This record gives sequence, C-alpha cells and structure tokens, in this order.
Amino acid sequence: QVQLVESGGGLVQPGGSLRLSCAASGSIFSIRPMNWYRQAPGKARAFLARITGDGSTNYADSVKGRFTISSDNTGNTVYLQMNSLKPDDTAVYYCNRYPPFPWGQGTQVTVSS
Repeated sequence: QVQLVESGGGLVQPGGSLRLSCAASGSIFSIRPMNWYRQAPGKARAFLARITGDGSTNYADSVKGRFTISSDNTGNTVYLQMNSLKPDDTAVYYCNRYPPFPWGQGTQVTVSS
C-alpha cells in the first residue's frame, strides 16, 4: 500500500514563501504523476497543481504564477514552491494522484500577519 507524507507547512506572513514536499513509500514505481490539493476550513478539497509522468505541469488559476510544482532527480519527492502567499492560501495541503491513494495527513499552511 502506498503511503503519502506531506511536509514543509507552517506559519508565514503574507507575501512570504514556503516549499512543501511530498514523499511516497510502498508500491509506487515513480512519484510522478502527482497532484497537489488543499482544503481550507469549511471548504471542499481543491486541485492546485499537477506534474505528469513526463514532467509537464499545469495549475489551477488561483495559484498560477505563484506556485510551482516540481520533482527531484531521484523521482522520490514532489515539491510545491509557494510564493507571494496570501491569507486565502491558508489550508491543509495534500498530495495525491487520481484515482487517489489513501490520503496522507497533509501539512498545514497558515498565512497571517
């Protein structure tokens, strides 16, 4: 069974940056393709970004130009670089594929002054 572990969240001021990491263990050949999602309090989980098997990327309009998805050369970790953070970016961030593996715990990102 595949286990996903997200990390790198925290408290950051508006305009700041964070880099999230997604690592996978278990029966997974490659970390790609992989998606990032987030879930804010009282809201549904929302798609943010995707990296495909060949490294192509696409983004939700809400984060395009501010967030960048990437993977490392070993193919073991996917990252989400988040710049120009806003209070509306406050949420729990998750990585997963579609169809999804069991969801990880996510990592909390709080943007506040």
